[in-house]
Amino acid sequence: MENQTTVTEFILLRVSNEPHMQIFFFLVFLVIYLITLIANMMIMLVIRADSHLHTPMYFFLFHLSFVDICYSSVTVPKMLINFLSDHKTISVNGCITQMFFILLSAGTEVFILSAMAYDRYAAICDPLHYIETMNKGICVQLVSGAWVMGFLDVLVNTVFALKLRFCGPNQINHFSCELPPLLQLSCAETLTNQVVLLTSAVVFGSSSFLLILISYIHIISTILRIRSVEGKLKAFSTCSSHLIVVGLLYLTAFFQYTKPSSVSSVLLEEMVSIQYSILTPMLNPIIYSVKNKEVKTAVAKILGKFKFLK
Repeated sequence: MENQTTVTEFILLRVSNEPHMQIFFFLVFLVIYLITLIANMMIMLVIRADSHLHTPMYFFLFHLSFVDICYSSVTVPKMLINFLSDHKTISVNGCITQMFFILLSAGTEVFILSAMAYDRYAAICDPLHYIETMNKGICVQLVSGAWVMGFLDVLVNTVFALKLRFCGPNQINHFSCELPPLLQLSCAETLTNQVVLLTSAVVFGSSSFLLILISYIHIISTILRIRSVEGKLKAFSTCSSHLIVVGLLYLTAFFQYTKPSSVSSVLLEEMVSIQYSILTPMLNPIIYSVKNKEVKTAVAKILGKFKFLK
C-alpha cells in the first residue's frame, strides 16, 4: 500500500521539451492568452454597456465569454509557468483540481451553446412569441441549467478520479491534467473510471449536441421556406456565428473520439486539445465580433469614447 501513495506530483512533459523552443512557445501562448482575455472581456463590457444588446442572444454570449475566460485560465497560466521553469511539476491534488475545472468549463460551454441554439430557434421559427418564450426568467434558468449540467458531469468523474492511486511513472505526456492521461498513470483499476468517462461523455455530450441538432433542423427548414433570397440571408446571418463556434468545438471533439487508432499519437491528441481548450476560447469572441454588426457597432462606440477622453 505504501508504494501506491509514493507519487505526490506529476511532471508535465509537453508542449515542447526542446529548451530552445521554450521562450518561443511561451510568447505564442502568452499572446493567445492575452487575446483571449481582452477579446472576451471586451465582449462582456460591450454587452453590459450597450442597452441595445440587452437581449437573450447577447445574454448567452456574455456567459459564453465568461466561461471561455475560465476555460483558458485553467490551463494556460500553468503552461506559461512551465515554459520558464526547469521543473514542470504539479501536485496530485493540484492536478485533480485542474481536471475538475477543465471538465466543468467544457461541460458548461457545450450546454450554453445548446441554449444559444434554442434561442436562435425561438427567434427564427416562432418570432411572434419570441419575447414571451425567451423572457429573462427562462434565460437565467437555461444558463443556470448549463452550469448544473457541467457540474454534474465533472462531479461524477471527479468522485471516481479521487479513488485513483499513483505509484509511478509520474510523467504526463500532455500540457494539462485532463482525465484520460491521468487514467493511464494510475496503478489502480481504471475500468470503472473509463466506463464513467465514456458514459458521461455520451450522455452529456450527445444530449447537448442533440438539442443543437434539433434546433437547427427546424431553423434550416424555416429558412428554406422563406421566399426571398434577402430574407434567407438575413435569417441565416443571425445564427452563422453560432454555427461556426459549434462547428469548431464539435468537429474537434468528433475527430478526437472517432479517429482510427492508426492515427493516434500523443502529439496529435495534444494539438486537438490545444484547439478546443485554448484556441476556441480565443476564436469565439473574434468570430462573434467579425460576423455580428451590432457587436462591431457597439465596440466602435466604446473605442470612440476612449478616443474622445484622450
